Amino acid sequence: MNHPSSRMLNRIKAVYIYIRDRGTVSTNELADEFGITDRTMQRDLSVLEYNGLVASPNRGKWTITEKKVKIS
Repeated sequence: MNHPSSRMLNRIKAVYIYIRDRGTVSTNELADEFGITDRTMQRDLSVLEYNGLVASPNRGKWTITEKKVKIS
């Protein structure tokens, strides 16, 4: 059974990998890519930002930080 929190964590992981692979991306681009609303994407990005994994140097644009992360 795939619980909502499990789906969210899988999506957040996929968002991080997408940003890592693409470089700098916009919130709108991410929302379109993952088929979710801008607001839902903003919540996912807030989780990543809180954990120091992404930053928004320009409003609405996101990039990964230099924090080491092990993806499994």
